[in-house]
Amino acid sequence: MDCKELKEILKGLIIVQTTPFKDDSSLDLEGMRANTRWLVDKMFGKDVSLMIEGSNGEFFNQSEEEWKEVVKAIIEEVDGKIPVLVHAAQCSTLETIKRCKYAEDVGADGVIAVLPYYIAPQEEGIYQHYKKICESVNVGVIMYNNPPVSGSWIRPALAAKIAKIPNFVGIKENTSSVISFHLMQKYVEPDAVVICGRGEEIYPFVAPFGCPGFVSFIANIAPERSYAMYEAAMAKDFDRVDEIAESLTPFFKDAQIVENLPEGASFTAKMTKKYGRVVSVSRGGASMQFAIIKAAMDIIGLKGGVPRLPLIPLEEEDKTELREVLKEIGIL
Repeated sequence: MDCKELKEILKGLIIVQTTPFKDDSSLDLEGMRANTRWLVDKMFGKDVSLMIEGSNGEFFNQSEEEWKEVVKAIIEEVDGKIPVLVHAAQCSTLETIKRCKYAEDVGADGVIAVLPYYIAPQEEGIYQHYKKICESVNVGVIMYNNPPVSGSWIRPALAAKIAKIPNFVGIKENTSSVISFHLMQKYVEPDAVVICGRGEEIYPFVAPFGCPGFVSFIANIAPERSYAMYEAAMAKDFDRVDEIAESLTPFFKDAQIVENLPEGASFTAKMTKKYGRVVSVSRGGASMQFAIIKAAMDIIGLKGGVPRLPLIPLEEEDKTELREVLKEIGIL
């Protein structure tokens, strides 16, 4: 898929797949293949892409060889039926480029890279980072603008400059600020596509501004419901968008939203509180979402498995409660 084509199809539902690990923490590649077949069967022919080795794919918890195994296996499994985007970011530009090239070589339709983490570069360094990536591959490049995991945020003015680089096609924008998101659209489009990176939780707030789609981890268990939200937004039925979002409240984790919900409305927030204080200097902290989505996948018959340390799994009593939550909201 060339860059122009990727830019045109960068819309709808982008499912960030989990990577299942067995109880002994080994990679469950066959389980991931099975999960992928399930998603492809349900979503074939729709405005849907798969994103592999993103945050919810636990790329940070894998060796380079495991990462390569997952990327190659899933691209093979999808077999061109729907677009596949590969998250390839590392701290350094050179290592990121190596992974981007590998993804391209094994058939990825596009690559995505979160901002360099651990350090916060100067704006010129960020610009050169994405310029070098774009110059090194022939597939489309997407920026993952995520402050909580990188400690940085690319402002709209800088994003507009990056968006003019050949091969750069889009931004997965992870701000929960409607103002910031709208300014990003204003400065960057039409040079690049701006996608909501915060899923069903934030999409209702940016859909009225014409946001063409969103990235979802919830779609690992409820892809039809997530896609229905996108369809409602495209039809400008924002009451229906809100209705679907409300049904998924148990999975919400944004601090500003959760603190304004009734106590216990968010199962994710409840589990985060139960399992102890998050080692974060920010208001963020939803690492239990990894355990929750994986347990939910197991419950509905997919291969979720367990997260790897330092992430921790749910206890059995909480899995029992999660089963009831899934029944209550109609996923199970």
